[in-house]
Amino acid sequence: MRKEDKKQLIDSLTRQLSENENFYITDVSELNAEKTSDLRRLCFKYGIKMQVVKNTLLKIAMDNVEKDLNELYVTLKGNTSVMFAEAANAPAKMIKEFRKKSKRPVLKGAYIEQMTYLGDEQLDFLVALKSKNELIADVIALLQSPAKNVISALQSGGSNLSGILKTLSERSE
Repeated sequence: MRKEDKKQLIDSLTRQLSENENFYITDVSELNAEKTSDLRRLCFKYGIKMQVVKNTLLKIAMDNVEKDLNELYVTLKGNTSVMFAEAANAPAKMIKEFRKKSKRPVLKGAYIEQMTYLGDEQLDFLVALKSKNELIADVIALLQSPAKNVISALQSGGSNLSGILKTLSERSE
């Protein structure tokens, strides 16, 4: 690879690492061409951008970013690919789904909203992470629940109260 090409790749990686709050570092080695194509299709379906990179170039790009990525340096061994996604748990869900047919990709590490997760054993935890929109929906549902209970009690109480008043009015005659 020429020096200019390396510089372009490093600049591109630096920009992507800076702009994305969520990225996963994985090992996709041992996948043949067919399975790699299947993985890329699945990445597209989940809105994930996957890029196979050289460890040295990724390390240089990580050094250029103003985020604390030092803990991820230990993952830069062997074959490496980086997965960028908007939703924090999308790559984890995609990896879990793809692993039903293959033993790869293996999660080396992840950087999600300023937190670092190391090792493949973190995959189940990362799948369970909720996205920002899911958390907002949960909060709205929790806030609406008491109001719905009050309205429903008032509506049902209103019919009960009118029934009681009607019964009392008929009794006094």
